[in-house]
Amino acid sequence: MSGMMKAWTFTHGGYPKALQLSDLPSDVRPLKPSEIRVRTKAASINPVDVQLVSYPLLPYLPNFIIPSHKGVGEDFSGVVEAAGSSSGFKPGDEAFGIIPFIPGGTLQEEIQIDTKASVVALKPTDWSWEQAAALPLVWLTARTTIAQVESHVKNGKVAILGGSSSCGMYAVYLARLRGWTVMASCSGRNADFVRSMGASDVVDYTTTSVPERVKAFAPDVVIDFVGGTGCLGIAKSYVTVVGDKTDRLLPGGRHIYLWNPQMLLRALFGRIGLGPSYTCINIEFKSSFLEEVLSLPKDKIILDSTFEFNQVKEAFDRLNTGRTRGKIVIKVTGP
Repeated sequence: MSGMMKAWTFTHGGYPKALQLSDLPSDVRPLKPSEIRVRTKAASINPVDVQLVSYPLLPYLPNFIIPSHKGVGEDFSGVVEAAGSSSGFKPGDEAFGIIPFIPGGTLQEEIQIDTKASVVALKPTDWSWEQAAALPLVWLTARTTIAQVESHVKNGKVAILGGSSSCGMYAVYLARLRGWTVMASCSGRNADFVRSMGASDVVDYTTTSVPERVKAFAPDVVIDFVGGTGCLGIAKSYVTVVGDKTDRLLPGGRHIYLWNPQMLLRALFGRIGLGPSYTCINIEFKSSFLEEVLSLPKDKIILDSTFEFNQVKEAFDRLNTGRTRGKIVIKVTGP
């Protein structure tokens, strides 16, 4: 690869002002033994991408930490065009996976990936590029929450808040796969869909008090993909991806502890036995987790919509409605 490539990047001004289609030099650095160079076929977008574009500190980090034109996207699928000797891949392999959030950048024609820092696997031959690109972040996030709660599920009952979200639907699926009984919250229009992913009981948050129904269900654990505090204290274990916040533009993850002392105290008290177990998780980049998705039935790979590479802004508009069912995927390069 040489010359220039098309890439979606962001600079200053927050979302959506900072998002732009750029011409960048192709990365022609010699590959390290653990690196691969991929021709991107598809990439998907996630709420975290909007949060990163709007994050106030990132535009001001020095270029040696993160480029001035910062990459957008983490999930990808594509064809390996060059591979380091210890990467585990070879030219021509069809791969998919996830790269670190910083510096990020899968919404671009070419990606240079360090397989030590990323999670990459061979794409099943019967999956489309779009299906493969839809899965890594949401599957790994869901799998991380399941790993956090497994030791706390004593009676086989789990409540999942946001069961129709892109991560929540796979937490429902993984919980049911373990034989657990799952109650999930979602809107009424998504109730049948969430049941099809494995929920035994569905709570329509638009018509019903979710905390009351969860309390009556008496779960061992609550897994929260929505945010807020309404269901705190109901179960002996509470795992959240988003913390107390409910604003989609604000970042989630464990670093929220830095500016939310109530969450930090909850986690500390739970750890020393002075309250229920409480954890705000960061996604775990584990190859073993991604390998598990290879057995996912194709009818459980849920795509909300697919956009062309020049329609990324329209794709983000769709994402920000908060009413998607499944992943939004971008076609990056042709066959």
